Amino acid sequence: MEKMLAGLSSRRYTAGLEPAGQAVDEAAASTGKSSVSRRFVAATETALAELMSRRLDDLDLVAFMVDGVHFGEHTCVVALGIGIDGTKHPLGVEEGSTENAAVVTDLITGLRDRGLDTSKPILAVLDGAKALSKAVKDVFDKPVIHRCQQHKIRNVIDKLPERLKSVTEKRMRQAYHAESALKAEAELTELARELGKTHPGAAASLREGMAETLTILRLGVPPTLARTLRSTNTIESMIEICREHSKNVKRWRDGTMALRWCAAGMIEAGKQFRRVNGHLHLPKLRAALEACFTENVTAINQDEGQEAA
Repeated sequence: MEKMLAGLSSRRYTAGLEPAGQAVDEAAASTGKSSVSRRFVAATETALAELMSRRLDDLDLVAFMVDGVHFGEHTCVVALGIGIDGTKHPLGVEEGSTENAAVVTDLITGLRDRGLDTSKPILAVLDGAKALSKAVKDVFDKPVIHRCQQHKIRNVIDKLPERLKSVTEKRMRQAYHAESALKAEAELTELARELGKTHPGAAASLREGMAETLTILRLGVPPTLARTLRSTNTIESMIEICREHSKNVKRWRDGTMALRWCAAGMIEAGKQFRRVNGHLHLPKLRAALEACFTENVTAINQDEGQEAA
């Protein structure tokens, strides 16, 4: 399986074998295309079963990411978690569209059924798809949503002419690196006001979900850790590894084949992962997430008390 994931095709499998002499080569069996293909299918089926049956009871996640990866006409929705110690964990995969809330909900519910603790506050870093946000809020008890800033920048500049793209991107990046969420929101609001005069589509895209793109700033995440959590690059890196391993596949027969290749790629990606930059600040992030819900409960109780009075 490792040879196939590294790019060696089943047709040329024998080229990757160690030379063992003419007599051994003539007597060799199970090295033909069909034999290698059957063994690879069996190995990837095992990888998929291993990934989807792995117990998650011992995981203490602080951040959670979910996104989709395309294999031909098929889409696999994948989930990645970041533990309190900074370790990245490939969690699971489901075949279906990321625009389908039911598919994403099934994926996350499956993680909960395998022992994932969904009762703790968690930072969900998403690309902005409404289905992802809805599924996370439906399954996790205390999710805090952060919209990927990189996706937001792309969405805005795609609606602008070439002459405005670079300066708008620069101003958005400067705002996202502001010293506070309040200052960042003021800068982005001013930019949206300016764009609204000539390019209302870009201005509307900038205003949509603006508050959720500033979650990292509101939580006071230190810069080294914020570099990891401000975008979905972490899960996209895992997705890119899955794509790289499957680049030689020319025909995707069905969704099961896509799931097998995706699961095998996720497991291989997990072997390459290192702890996230700024992982020593993750306990501070956990405290900030818990404070979000403590403050909300306090505010609700105060409002109820005033109404009763």
